[in-house]
Amino acid sequence: MAININSLNEINQVKQTQNQIKQQSAQTASTTTQVKNSAQDSVSITPQAKQLNELQKKAADAPVINQKKIDELKKAISSGDYKVDPEKLAASIANFEFKLI
Repeated sequence: MAININSLNEINQVKQTQNQIKQQSAQTASTTTQVKNSAQDSVSITPQAKQLNELQKKAADAPVINQKKIDELKKAISSGDYKVDPEKLAASIANFEFKLI
């Protein structure tokens, strides 16, 4: 009885190829699962972050400081020429408070 050595080698190669295909299939399935899981991630912005963003925009749009006027006011206050109108001041404070609400 003779043994065909060539056919044994071919069977081993087929088995090795089948194992490689199974490994590649498992890797592909794993990668697909990872992609599906990453697609489910989400991000949400808190109301406080939205409010902070709006305040930053308002601050960026605020007018530039007029240093000349500031210096004039400092000079008037230090010399005693600056007079405060109490009714106008009270109205301005009340208006500011209403805007905060």
